[in-house]
Parts: sequence; C-alpha cells; structure tokens
Amino acid sequence: MNKILCECGHENSEGTNLCQKCGSPLTEEEKSKKIADMRYEGTAIRSKTYNKSIIDKIWNFFSSVKVGIALIIINLIAASIGTILPQEFYISVATDAEKKQYYSDVYGWFGEIYYALGLSDLYSSLWFQILVLMLGVSIIIASIDRGFPLHKSLKNQRVKRHINFMRRQRVVANGVATGQQEQTLELVEQKLKNLKYKVRREDNAVMAEKGRFSRYGAYVNHVGLIVFIVGVMLHLVPGFYVDESMWLREGETRAIPGMDGYFLKNDKFILETYDNDPQGEQLKQGINTMAKNYQTNVTLYKQADDAVPGQADNLQEVKSYEIRVNHPLKHDGYGVYQMDYRLNELKTMIFDLSNKATQESLGQISIDLTNPQDEYDLGNGAKVRLMGYYPDFSGFKEGVPQTATQTPNNPAFIFKMITPETPDGETSFVAIQQTLEPDGENMYKMKFSNVEMRNMSGLMVRHDKTIPMLFVGGIIFMIGVAIGSYWNHRRIWIEQFEDGTIRLAAHTNKNWFGIKKDLDALTSHAHLPQYIDQHELDNIEKAETEKEGKTS
Repeated sequence: MNKILCECGHENSEGTNLCQKCGSPLTEEEKSKKIADMRYEGTAIRSKTYNKSIIDKIWNFFSSVKVGIALIIINLIAASIGTILPQEFYISVATDAEKKQYYSDVYGWFGEIYYALGLSDLYSSLWFQILVLMLGVSIIIASIDRGFPLHKSLKNQRVKRHINFMRRQRVVANGVATGQQEQTLELVEQKLKNLKYKVRREDNAVMAEKGRFSRYGAYVNHVGLIVFIVGVMLHLVPGFYVDESMWLREGETRAIPGMDGYFLKNDKFILETYDNDPQGEQLKQGINTMAKNYQTNVTLYKQADDAVPGQADNLQEVKSYEIRVNHPLKHDGYGVYQMDYRLNELKTMIFDLSNKATQESLGQISIDLTNPQDEYDLGNGAKVRLMGYYPDFSGFKEGVPQTATQTPNNPAFIFKMITPETPDGETSFVAIQQTLEPDGENMYKMKFSNVEMRNMSGLMVRHDKTIPMLFVGGIIFMIGVAIGSYWNHRRIWIEQFEDGTIRLAAHTNKNWFGIKKDLDALTSHAHLPQYIDQHELDNIEKAETEKEGKTS
C-alpha cells in the first residue's frame, strides 16, 4: 500500500484527499477546489482507490451507490409483479396440477404464463431470494466501505487544523476580535458550552462539536435493513417459517404439514348461514344462502416419541378445538386457521353387480373414494376387481384414461367382474353417465346405486419465528431515519494568533441555517469577526457575471 506524505509529516493511506492530521489537501484535484469535500472527511475509500484484482472489482460493484439503488428498484419491481395475481398460498387448491388448472381457468392465458414463469410462488423462488441476497451484500459492503473510514476519521479529529483546511470550509471568518483579546477564547468556550457543544482546547485553538452521532444515521438504517433481510432469508431455513395449506375431510385424520409429529382430525364441519341471497363464491359452490359462520371441530394429536414418523399410530390427544375464521387453533408457536371449505364432496359410491338381461343383483360394493380396495368379494363365486381408478377423470389420451387431480370430483373406474357364469371375468369402464365395454358385449354390469357425501375444510398452517427479527429490523431502520432526519453534525474551529488575529471555520453535514444561528450568537458574545458563506458569495458572483454578460 502506497503512502502519501503530508507537509506536516503525517503519512496518509493511498486515496486520502485531506490529511487526517492537519486537513491539508493532498491531491491536485482537491487543491483545485475552493471548498473542501467533507463528505467522508477526505479519508481513503477502498472502492475509490483499488481496482486491480477480481476481488477489488466485485467489491467496487457492490459498494456502488448506483448499483445499490438499481438493486432496490429491481427488488421492488419483482415484488410488485408478485402482487398482480394471488400467490399460491392464498388459493384453496393443494396439488401442482390443481394450481396450474386454477390459474388457467380463472386468469386465462395470462394466468398460464404467470404460473409457468414461477411468478405464482415468487417470494419463495430461488431467483427472488438471490436478488434479496444481492441487495443485502450491497448494503453490507457499502456500509463497510464508507462507514469504517468515516468512523476512524471522526474518532481521531485534531483541534488544530492547517490554514488551507480552514480557508476551504464553506463558512469562514478572518479578522481581529473587537473585545478584550486575552479573553476571547474563554468567551468562545463559555458560549459554545452553553450552546451544548462538546469543546476541546489545545493552546490557542478551540474545536467545538455536537451531533456527531447523526453521521451514523444512514449506517443504522443499513443495520436495520440487514436484520430485516436476514429475517426474510431465514424463511428458506426449515423450522423458521411455515405457511402450508391442507384440506381435511370430515372424519379424516392427517399429518399436519410443516408441523412434524402432529396430526389433526376433522370431527365435524359446521356451516351457519344468513337467510338472504348468496353472492360471489357462495353462488359458485351452489350454496343457497350466505355463510354467517363456518368452523371445523378438530382434535389435535401428537405422535409418540417411539412411533414411525408420518404414521398415524400410537397418537396421544393434545386438545380439542373449534377453529373459526380469526379464531385459529394455536399450539407450540403454530397456528391452524380456517380459510375455506367445500361442501358435498363425494365420499363413497355404491354399485350393484347385476345381470343386464334379468336385472338380478349379485350384491353391492361400497367404494371409499379416498382409499379404494383392490378387490371386493360378494360371495357365491362373485367378486369385483378394481383394475383402475381415476378420481378426477378428464378424458382419454391415446386410449388411456386420465385424471386431472387426485380429488374425487369426477370418479371413473375400470372393473373386472367375475361371476360363476363368467369365470374369466368381464371388463367394464364406468364413469358418471358413461359406460364402456372394451372387450365386447358383457353379461353383467356395474349399476350405480347410491352415493355418500361429506364436507371438507380448507385449513392454513402458519408458524413464523422470524417475526421478532423483522420487527427489530424495522425499529432499527426507523431509529436510523430519525437520527439522519432530525439531527445534524456541527463543527466549529477557532484559532487565535499572537497578533490577535482570529481565524474561524465551520462545517455541518446539513442545516446550514442552524449552524449560522449558532455562529451569530457566538460572534455577538465573543466579539468575533463577521463570518462569510463562500458558497453564497460564489452564487452572487455568478449571478452578477451573468447579469453583466446579458447587459453587454
């Protein structure tokens, strides 16, 4: 690392613009400026100094303010795209096929493209998480790149400064005090302390400072954002965040997704309605009245420690609860919410094995549509084998029956009917209002007899350990905003020479009106020479020059 030697004898790191001891300008560019660049106290910034190795280039890329702003805009645009259509965890379907069909049916071709691009599950997608991670890396590197040098420079400020440093501040004064000169610095100290400045004195020089902490407001913001982003990224870590949906039929016991070791049983679904006309979703579901309340009476079970994970054996009852809208079942940090329901789902279909000619029945079979058997024995040499089951029959593809989902919305079956008259069996394809006999005319048929219905509850399982972290990150960010918005860093340097001459310089990172008000009070109290604002003088000179040019 090259060193830059100042005329005062202090060695400064390469890239330093103002000597960190006396404040004298070190580069030709800085010397050419009438007012010193005090943004980072003239200290060396790594990203503005080194650009040779690949590490330097990566560091400089992420430390760039333009890159940081671009990443923020890209993240905002990406996040807003995810709000165009509802995300997957807000829709009441379970399987990927059902989700794809939902977006296609409800939103048409746009929904198909939206789902195909993965925008329907945007906030959990890998590319969105990479964008968030890049933003976090940018914030961290930018904070280190600028924050550490700034802190070091502010911590090691000197009372006496070089004449070139004093002259090149925006607000300066140079002249003789009008009062008793031997008391000037004592009056200065007294007044500055009354104005709540922290005053340091070294021989015939005084430095006063207040509000230094305001320079760290932006970095406090960065800390809050980093904490918030870490909380968002932890959503991908198993155990920190659960947002799962489950459909639970009446009488069914299922493992709770995301809540390992726990099972939930739907004891009963209850729907209470108003006596008025239905609207919206009620019309779609064929409900004659509007829902006033819908709830699921459930029993929560916990699996024994020695049980096989995922199997509903040796369950221990934990509690019973009535889950209603805004009244979730809560246990061990998890919440199970009532989100949706479906009425009159097919539960069981009953068929008669009957002779087509005589209509004589050889017996009935009852098929549980969620757990059908492979074979049903009717006795007397008659039995029915279930060769194929298609819960949501959607047609044939190359002669093979297809099912759209695993939900029994439109069940279809391939039966092999074995009777004493047909020991080799007869094959029949049976769907709702459709029967096919692929091997020719059969003697027997599966005649639909009856159906049993049941209701189904749509539940949402949520668990979020990152909420405290997100809350803390938000508070830290707002503290940083307040620090940066309502306070400012003010500094005043005053030096008195043997001939009575007073040299004054002042700087603030914002609110020049405030520091000038302090200087007015200080000048009046200590009888100091009147200060000038070099920035305002330059503006006046430019205005007069332009005026003269127009006149000529």
